[in-house]
Amino acid sequence: MAEEHTFDSTVDITDVECPVTFIKAKVSLDEMEVGQVLRIHMNGGKPLRNVPRSFLEDGQQLVALDENDDGTYELYVRRIQ
Repeated sequence: MAEEHTFDSTVDITDVECPVTFIKAKVSLDEMEVGQVLRIHMNGGKPLRNVPRSFLEDGQQLVALDENDDGTYELYVRRIQ
């Protein structure tokens, strides 16, 4: 079971393929204020490898990454810039 984390908004990217996964998540984060946290519900595989790395390269802060019982993941990203 995933740990509880505080977040301001959420986006589900389980219905899209890479590279759209990061694009959809980034658009959601860009709509938020600096300092807010976005929870991203995503699949494993390519999204798990690419989305966190892409946010780091974009200068954002990864707060947490939790695996759910169904094999999906919750990534928490704080908007830094």
